[in-house]
Amino acid sequence: MRRTSARIEPRLAGMAGALVGALLAGGCAAMPDSGGVAKIELSRSSAEKNLQVRVFPVEPAKGARPQDLLAGFLDALTADDSYVTARKYLTPDARTSWNPEAGIKVLAANPGHLKVSVTDTDTEVSIPVDGQLVSQVDDRHSYIGESPRMIEFNFSFVREKAGEWRIDKLPDGLILNEVNFRNSYRQVDRFYYAAPDPSAPTAASATNQDVLIADPIYLRRRIDPLGSAVRALVSGPSTWLAPVARSAFPAGLGPNAVESVTLDDNRTGHVTLIGVDLGSATACRRMATQLLYTLADQGTGQVERLELRAKHGGPVCQASRADEPATGPGSLAGQMSTRQFYQRADDGVLHETRGDAVGEPVHGPLGRVQQSGRPLGAVAVARDGERAAAISADGHQLFTVPFLDSLPAMPPPVLTTPSRPGSKGDDGLISPTWDGRGDLYVVDRDPTGPRVLMVRDKQAAVPVAVDDLVGRSVQGIKVSSDGVRVALLLKEGKDSKDQRLWLGLLVHGGTKDAPTARITGLRLANPAFQEVLAVSWAEADQLLVLGKEKDKAQQLQYISTDGSQNRDARLLGGGEMGAVAASESRGTNALPVPPVLALEKEVGKPYRLVNNQWRELVLPYKASAFIYPG
Repeated sequence: MRRTSARIEPRLAGMAGALVGALLAGGCAAMPDSGGVAKIELSRSSAEKNLQVRVFPVEPAKGARPQDLLAGFLDALTADDSYVTARKYLTPDARTSWNPEAGIKVLAANPGHLKVSVTDTDTEVSIPVDGQLVSQVDDRHSYIGESPRMIEFNFSFVREKAGEWRIDKLPDGLILNEVNFRNSYRQVDRFYYAAPDPSAPTAASATNQDVLIADPIYLRRRIDPLGSAVRALVSGPSTWLAPVARSAFPAGLGPNAVESVTLDDNRTGHVTLIGVDLGSATACRRMATQLLYTLADQGTGQVERLELRAKHGGPVCQASRADEPATGPGSLAGQMSTRQFYQRADDGVLHETRGDAVGEPVHGPLGRVQQSGRPLGAVAVARDGERAAAISADGHQLFTVPFLDSLPAMPPPVLTTPSRPGSKGDDGLISPTWDGRGDLYVVDRDPTGPRVLMVRDKQAAVPVAVDDLVGRSVQGIKVSSDGVRVALLLKEGKDSKDQRLWLGLLVHGGTKDAPTARITGLRLANPAFQEVLAVSWAEADQLLVLGKEKDKAQQLQYISTDGSQNRDARLLGGGEMGAVAASESRGTNALPVPPVLALEKEVGKPYRLVNNQWRELVLPYKASAFIYPG
């Protein structure tokens, strides 16, 4: 889904073609399913390539009845005229009091309403409106997922002196069906700096650098796309992301601080702010960097440079993609994030491979058969590509192993959990994962006290508290490279087979000698997916998810970090796959985004999505995992 320059295009292209086996690439397009008489025109610009029609709503007809006014008003909410037409359906007082920016209620279909009989002597009437709420967008433009539920609104109408009916009282915000919402709004990312870890070791300062994290929002497709994105950025992060996000812009800055936003033919954006002290050159450049990546996400072409100035003088600063040190999204994914690894099922030996080659065993103990003769369990390669975490065959020991031939045998475990008599393999350690700061996380399924643990070099494992589990248990974890966002697989109840994907924030605290970590702000991702089998970070702002809806076949989907399904990059099928992996690397113009990897469920055949097709990597043996660093 991400539109931040052409770097993502190879991945999007890979979704469009035929896929091998049970996978099939596809897309969905939708048209408005109702509405009054309206003029339409085909969208032609590249920024609107996913929009099928443009609707121009009509003004209230003379002598229109309340129910007709209501239908016309709801249609007018999709207009690209800053609600000029919609306000013509309201009384003067309602035009002043109604706040269309209060949020959006997204319904599964057009809202239903009663057909009210109105006589010539009636002067007031009320019409209730209801529908199935499927999602919301709050007053800060952020998506809020919803389990479908019925919701009701009330509209009041009065007959004015001229004899015309108008809406007198109505709920703030907008009411749109899903189709109209997708046609009228686009999802874009604004970018903020990840909060620093106060407990990070001094030696890790280089990897604890500032890095931008995406804060997805929904904005109108055609109404000042550049300016609206910048105004949303300077106003501060979403309520959800705020605990782990930092902005270089002064606190309390509102959208009116943005004087102008333009883009020239040299791929340089220009932003002028009103009444803002840009401060030091460093502070100004940090603001410009946030603006650079936010504007680059607007689908208006590659923005390579950004110039920021204040209207009444002061410093002028610039930011460029080539600036060092790199702080762009995904910059902590590591230069080795494009390397691909697989683990043999028969002996657990870890191989590194590129292209279609069988590859070679990695250096060190993980590239050799274990002395015990039993293959290791799950393996996670660190983002620097120089070591890996491995879980023992019995699931009760965690090792971190450098890729060094000079290492004669496995080092001592960094974490050990006790084994229990009668265990059926449903306890012990699972799901090791690395962030870009060098921290390792793992899930301990100890039935007496299941927990998430953080492991740092030469320190005891740190328990990571998880807020609001409410009877759920953690079955898997994937930490983003920035170290402040996390994807969790949570089992719903003790005996339920449902396993859902939740997104959370990883808040770091404490000191270097006594670090703390907490996962908070849990939000359900794509509520329709009841059984999630695998999840992988795919770039810094979305996840690749293998799962299924109730009574349906498995699917591959891209999920945004706000929990919404990416409909512009949907993968259908996936019935034969047991695991998937994607790289968090954004790639470059010279080096495209690494392909999606998949592993067939029963046979263990690994596949890559290359040039619009799934290509099998032919191996002389079965693979148990096919992975990227992280």
